[in-house]
Amino acid sequence: MKIILIAAAAENNALGKDNDLVWHLPDDFKRFKKLTSHHPIIMGRKTFETFPKPLPNRKHIVITRKKNYEAPDEIVVVNSLEDAINSSKKEDETLFIIGGGEIYKLALDQATHIELTRVHETFEADAFFPKIDEDKWELINSEEHQKDERHDYAFTYLTYAKRDL
Repeated sequence: MKIILIAAAAENNALGKDNDLVWHLPDDFKRFKKLTSHHPIIMGRKTFETFPKPLPNRKHIVITRKKNYEAPDEIVVVNSLEDAINSSKKEDETLFIIGGGEIYKLALDQATHIELTRVHETFEADAFFPKIDEDKWELINSEEHQKDERHDYAFTYLTYAKRDL
């Protein structure tokens, strides 16, 4: 089974501030959609609550400590990362962890891959991606994108696989 952390993080590992992204990268949104479509996505409650509506073609699994959390019927609500992973592993070989910062930290040990968009800037933030330990993770692909008329910041897609330790 593949458990993939997918995120966009700045040079200082900033993910966002006040439950929102601090940049807009249209090509990164397209890549996120392409990679995650037709696979379960696991997220924390705060991340889920930033969506105007559930994302199409993806099973949403929301982790919350809140008892009796109200979510639309098609949303699976669980109270632990283990329950989130178990709720989908029979139906799909690939799961995506989409945030936020605390969920990424929880999932780092179980993850097999990381799809990281490194935004080449630093930002003030209140949510951060965990530091990637190069002894445990091998960079297997890198694709650079320059700043342009649609993207205010240069960024690089980085794909990591967990090393066999």
